[in-house]
Amino acid sequence: MLAATVLTAPAAAARESVRESVRDAAVPAAALTEVTNFGTNPSNLRMYLYVPESVKPNPAVVVAVHWCTGSGPDMYHGTEYDTLADQYGFIVLYPSVTRSSKCFDVSSPQALRRGGGSDPVGIKSMIDWVTRTYDADTGRVFATGVSSGAMMTNVLLGVYPDVFAAGAAFSGVPFACFATTDGSEWNSNCSGGTLTRTPEEWGDLARGAYPGHTGPRPRMQIWHGTEDDVLRYPNFGEQIKQWTNVHGVSQTPTTTDTPRSGWTRTRYGRTGDRAPVEAISLQGVGHNLYAHGMASRVLTFFGLDGSGPAPQPQPGACKVTSTLNAWTTGLTASVTLTNTGTTTVNGWKLGFTLPAGQTVTGGWGATYAPSSGSVTATNVSYNGTIAPGASVNIGYQASHGGNSAAPAAFTLNGTACTAG
Repeated sequence: MLAATVLTAPAAAARESVRESVRDAAVPAAALTEVTNFGTNPSNLRMYLYVPESVKPNPAVVVAVHWCTGSGPDMYHGTEYDTLADQYGFIVLYPSVTRSSKCFDVSSPQALRRGGGSDPVGIKSMIDWVTRTYDADTGRVFATGVSSGAMMTNVLLGVYPDVFAAGAAFSGVPFACFATTDGSEWNSNCSGGTLTRTPEEWGDLARGAYPGHTGPRPRMQIWHGTEDDVLRYPNFGEQIKQWTNVHGVSQTPTTTDTPRSGWTRTRYGRTGDRAPVEAISLQGVGHNLYAHGMASRVLTFFGLDGSGPAPQPQPGACKVTSTLNAWTTGLTASVTLTNTGTTTVNGWKLGFTLPAGQTVTGGWGATYAPSSGSVTATNVSYNGTIAPGASVNIGYQASHGGNSAAPAAFTLNGTACTAG
């Protein structure tokens, strides 16, 4: 009877039935479960997964990375991401180290370049397994970690900027700060806070992990205690240097506030909860700074807290003008995007919503996906950089069912643009 029902169901319903069957057969709901044979795994990591009973369609994925001497199950028990997943419907992935130190590889040349091998490749295989099995949203994959896991969060965002939307690092160091070539897992200059570089030098290290990447970069949230005696406090400022440079934003905070006594929070490149870089300094706190309640602030930064609609972005440092040429069943649109800010845009996504009945059938100057509804135009290799005051011209062709109007609003990398 089930087979007959599937055979006679519409194609979309059949696909959904298959997806539900795969989900049901994957891992038990609301329980930490180890997954084996998940894909390429050069450093023999173990994979643990938590899927809530309330998992949403096309769920987000949070990769929660443990500390030295810890494990995936330790990260599960020591943080509240599982209970938050129950509340908000995302999936939590817990990578687990098997080498004797139980520290993640954040130092070897293999770990610090895309496809080089070691731990990042295994973690990427885990993410691919989750996105295939649960039809997860590849645009909402996030990383967070504590200590060694915070260092790995920096590494993952550098090596896979096209995979992660954002990260949150608790007591970490910049990407490539721990780099060694002698096989050692430890870099005393970095841990001691004596390894300093210019913002451009730090930014080049992160960009060099995947030189071919021209798209947007993941946002970063950085947490550090002023009395950290394991990964000294100067690493906090070095991370800020690196990620503000990666995003092409000023090191001067756009806002500074005190969300709790003893905390100083600075945001860079934008105000509000979706700033490109957010940094929280905890006065008088040591290395083991993670505490209950901080994960909720991570989710707010990620945009996963579900506490009502996300704040609407205010008009930013961009302007968009568009002109249309329409006929009975189709149209062409020419769009000019101008950087009206004072810093260079390195990699851009232009978002807009097509009126009902319009479908993109072709385009130039960008890649367009999906073809209808909320569309994102992503830069191509030759126009990913927009200097202050400069513009790029793109366009698309679309069919329509009678409504040939232009999009009413545009966003650049999530920030609303002024329409001209």
